[in-house]
Amino acid sequence: MRMILTGSALTAMFVLGAVSAATPADLSKYRNFQLGADLTTVSAQAGEKATQAKLIASRPARVQELEWLPQSAGSSSQTEAAKTVLFSFYNGQLYQITVDYDRYRIEGLTADDIVEAVSQAYGANATHPVPGKAVEASYTNAEEVVARWEDAEYRIDLIRLRYGPPFRLVATVKSLAATVQAALLEAKRLDNLDAPQRESARAADEAQTERARLDKIRLVNKPTFRP
Repeated sequence: MRMILTGSALTAMFVLGAVSAATPADLSKYRNFQLGADLTTVSAQAGEKATQAKLIASRPARVQELEWLPQSAGSSSQTEAAKTVLFSFYNGQLYQITVDYDRYRIEGLTADDIVEAVSQAYGANATHPVPGKAVEASYTNAEEVVARWEDAEYRIDLIRLRYGPPFRLVATVKSLAATVQAALLEAKRLDNLDAPQRESARAADEAQTERARLDKIRLVNKPTFRP
């Protein structure tokens, strides 16, 4: 039977498991992870290998993502609300941290509860609610930005999602957000331009592999063939 917690206990659990390690009002961090840190540092903190980072784009800039699963990293199942944390890097620099919460670990919490909990780490000066349903273009699965904490350099968004986990927390280096989006669009454009050449090279490789296979079989079958 699932243990039923009161709203205050759930909120306390969320604070302990989600954001307690961040310095209050310091928007440059999520827990002990520092925006702007390099891939080697972040991967070591998360207990992951830097080589596990997924390459999203290699040109015109290098964009990589590294996933961390806090719930499988030895954290207490009673306090760890974060299900997945995605670290995004631009030319090796951590520019965004995306946290998706386990729906069962935050079951019963309202948006106000989560805003209150996150405010324990990032201060009470949040824009809440964010006017005009201010959803960033990169938030493809978002319904709305419920609350926003920001200063001149960093932005923390609490997002209500349309599909999947109900809430997401996104910490971003503001000066790199537009730059990264432009780089990803350019990478897609370049990939589309190269698509015919890549397809031609792929077909040529397959043809060469097939010829090599047939030549090998021919050496076996020719001496034994009788009409």
